[in-house]
Amino acid sequence: MNRFFRNVRMYRIHSHWPGTEEALSEVLENAAFKPCGAFSERSGGFEPPVTGAGDLLARRVSGADLLQLRIQTRVLPPAAVQEALAVRIESFKQRTHTEPNRAEKRDLKDEVYSELLPQALLKSDRVQAIMLPQEGVLIVGSASETVADYFMDALKRAMVTFQYAPVAFKTPPQEMIKRLFMGSASEHFRMGRECRMRDPADTRSSVNWLDFDLADGAVRRHVTDGLKVDRLGLIFDQVCALVLDEDLVLRKVRLLGQDDMDEVPEEDPLAKHDAEFVIMAGAFKNLVVGFSSELGGFVS
Repeated sequence: MNRFFRNVRMYRIHSHWPGTEEALSEVLENAAFKPCGAFSERSGGFEPPVTGAGDLLARRVSGADLLQLRIQTRVLPPAAVQEALAVRIESFKQRTHTEPNRAEKRDLKDEVYSELLPQALLKSDRVQAIMLPQEGVLIVGSASETVADYFMDALKRAMVTFQYAPVAFKTPPQEMIKRLFMGSASEHFRMGRECRMRDPADTRSSVNWLDFDLADGAVRRHVTDGLKVDRLGLIFDQVCALVLDEDLVLRKVRLLGQDDMDEVPEEDPLAKHDAEFVIMAGAFKNLVVGFSSELGGFVS
């Protein structure tokens, strides 16, 4: 389960959320997955998130919902397009005895692309999300803004009145990152052994510190000399380890102390899945509460 939520983006849901697993699945049917058409580059929609749990498009366990979006794309290698285009251009030159201009080359490329697209191989990616109805927070399992936006757009297609916004707190995460890095105490968070520093004058220039004692004076001196920490490894209570971006993207999320998972019989994969889901959903719930406490609460 944790492999799907290694990196996450968080959203606050401001509209009604279906009250039951069945009601949520019925709504998601409005944006259910359909295979990519012969002349389509991409198709996306919701599918059952758990194997062996029936055809419902949502799985609710202990008050939290699991959703899964399937994104199917046609894989058409650029080299194959260029090779076919070269043949098409040569044929054009022999037929017209002229070199194709820019517009004609664009038309030839469109023709090649249209012919090759139906023959392209299909590739599917899955993105899962956890909805915490009590907190009104949706956890999308991707650090990519593009992927997360695609997931939220799919929910918008399913729920016409769907309203949401990225999670925002009254205190910017950057202040928390700097405070913890410089040694301030926190009730729930402590600094890990990873960070990224950037030069404010040249954001393309960065240095990563991996598995270092970040409390060392030689490391902190880079910040007092002008560098900015925009990514910091954290330990949240004894619940999870993660890397926090200044834009509130969570990376490398890793649950701590999962020894109790060994007690779940392997011959019951659905029970094992649900047990893991309960632990993960609970961890994110506690994490959201921890961030809210540390950062002054949600922005209304």
